[in-house]
Amino acid sequence: MKKRLIIALLAVVGLSMNGVLAQEDRGFEIAKNLEIFSAVYKTLNQNYVDDVDPGKTIKVAIDAMLASLDPYTNYYPESQMEDVKMQLLGQYGGVGAMIVQRGDSVYISEPYKGLPAAEAGIKAGDRIVAVDGQSTEGKKTPDVSAAMRGQAGTDVLLRIERAGKEFDVTVKRREIKLPNVPYYGYVGRGHDYGYIKLDEFTTDAAKNVREAFVKLKEGKPGMRGVILDLRGNGGGLMNEAVDIVNIWVPKGTLVVETKGKVASKNTKSYTRMAPEDTEIPVAVLIDGNSASASEIVSGSLQDLDRAVIIGQRSYGKGLVQNILPMNYNSQMKVTVSKYYIPSGRCIQAIDYSHRDKNGRALKVPDSLKTAYKTKGGRTVYDGFGIEPDVEVEPEYMSNLGIALAQKFLVFDYATDYYRSHKEIAAAGDFEIDDALYADFCRYLKEKKLSYSTVTERIIKQLREVAKEERYDTAIASQLKAMEAALEHEKEGDLKKHREEVCEMLKGEILTRYYYDEGRIEGALKGDKVVLRAIEELGSKGEKRQ
Repeated sequence: MKKRLIIALLAVVGLSMNGVLAQEDRGFEIAKNLEIFSAVYKTLNQNYVDDVDPGKTIKVAIDAMLASLDPYTNYYPESQMEDVKMQLLGQYGGVGAMIVQRGDSVYISEPYKGLPAAEAGIKAGDRIVAVDGQSTEGKKTPDVSAAMRGQAGTDVLLRIERAGKEFDVTVKRREIKLPNVPYYGYVGRGHDYGYIKLDEFTTDAAKNVREAFVKLKEGKPGMRGVILDLRGNGGGLMNEAVDIVNIWVPKGTLVVETKGKVASKNTKSYTRMAPEDTEIPVAVLIDGNSASASEIVSGSLQDLDRAVIIGQRSYGKGLVQNILPMNYNSQMKVTVSKYYIPSGRCIQAIDYSHRDKNGRALKVPDSLKTAYKTKGGRTVYDGFGIEPDVEVEPEYMSNLGIALAQKFLVFDYATDYYRSHKEIAAAGDFEIDDALYADFCRYLKEKKLSYSTVTERIIKQLREVAKEERYDTAIASQLKAMEAALEHEKEGDLKKHREEVCEMLKGEILTRYYYDEGRIEGALKGDKVVLRAIEELGSKGEKRQ
């Protein structure tokens, strides 16, 4: 007995010594490589033919080091603190407008409702000629955006060109906080269902979603269900996600758990308030760009069997980042843990610790995916994001739609339309009628719209290959016939893709009159995912009765 105890103690001591030695080896490796890095930089600085910018060079080195880990671990020098603030809080000092690059010029694509640019009379389609006397010609959107941003309360002078005329506008910058809930309202034939669009999980996202839900219920006491739209929502603050889940599940429910290297920092997040409604049917809409906090909300509501998830598989980001202060007012966003939703699954889809020979991170293989059970006993899987309960095939833009967007033809037509029409119908009632669509088709003819299809590109490649292999003469007539047939088909594209083009036109025109909220409201009638959600919620409501 004593002998076995001595052996066990020696084994424990041995393991402890191994751990100490491993830590010492790791410490030595870190110190050695830091010394090597320092020596490399000093040698460069002393011997390189040109002057080496220390700030720029070291930032490149840091970025390359962090890129070898994952895309979410980033270093931010003091000069980028406004960007960090924007990411976390949805706030920045500026004029409140979205801008877009067109060739060598920068244009206003959308001024935000109620913010300085809109209040100063700046419109979508305005070209920004200069900012504070500095020409914008040839500059990129990040440079122009940086020039327009600044301390709240300060003025910025914008030189604007509109319809061939230039004029100056002085805009007083404000602390800009973009609305994380740009729209909420009712959908369905009888307007029996609530709809809430959430763009980002920034500060007060849960408060705003809760308030929207309460107002919808008060406005329609017999509301039959609610739709939370998280499509395109890349995530944000985890606590906001937990509090949003809390709107529809009881206090004290586990929503998400984080696990990382430092065990003392592992957390379990429970709902902490009384819910608003634990019975009303809930649908959550997701797509391939719904990530992080969006996946906490959709995944936990799925695991708790509290909502039906509709759309396409989500992005699969199960990594948690913390912002850590660094020297000289810089900061680092560091991946510190993974999150796990109520069933116990982690939905991280990419394994950044394993890469192929080209350095690309690998997706979690199917063989390593594990089955879990929801609260009600349904089977769900980890390793590839949140799989919807009801899948709706995504719709892709046609070649015509892509060309119209890339060439800004819908954008420019909407700008001209706005300048010649003082008012239009309400956002929920406005439609593209036959006369308006015919006018747009005439506009495209004047602009001599041209675009190539995938089929045309393949025919061109085939012609080139045939020429190399000396078959070009033999198949010349067939190729010409194919090109002629394709050109004939393209002439009918405006008719064939009318529904798609009308939606593009409708959205752009509504944005001119009613801003982003008008565009969202106008799109709901024809939104196939929303319509499917209404159908699902309706069937769930019938089962409850």
